[in-house]
Amino acid sequence: MDKIRVTKEFNFEIAHALWNYDGACANIHGHSYRLFVTVIGEPIIDTKSHKLGMVIDFGELKKIVNSEIILPLDHALILSQIAYDSIRGPENKMFAKIHIVNYQPTCENMVLDFVKKIQKTLPHHLQLHSLKLHETATSFAEWFASDNQ
Repeated sequence: MDKIRVTKEFNFEIAHALWNYDGACANIHGHSYRLFVTVIGEPIIDTKSHKLGMVIDFGELKKIVNSEIILPLDHALILSQIAYDSIRGPENKMFAKIHIVNYQPTCENMVLDFVKKIQKTLPHHLQLHSLKLHETATSFAEWFASDNQ
């Protein structure tokens, strides 16, 4: 059977700051992210299946990515632990949705984090083929399974 790649696009908003960075990105700022998730597998051939002919139901892929990436991160502020420790103070509603990570929240590191989260929840018959995360309209990071084998 032939392998097919299936891609779904997601859009979300995140603010972040890069700890100890020597440019403007050291300040809290936001981006409109575009994430492209591509999985690879064989279309279902079971004629009794409601998913006949699909590699994965786009709705199922959407559920996985929404659960692991979008819901926790959309409209959140992402900071490294060291950056968070430097601003932590009394509760403030402006900072009610802060997502603390153990890495510098660059586009590249976010892609690696997203890969781990999506891979652990994909159905076993599928493989994650690639992720592409646009931080801006002209800047993005990509991850390919073939580069990491």
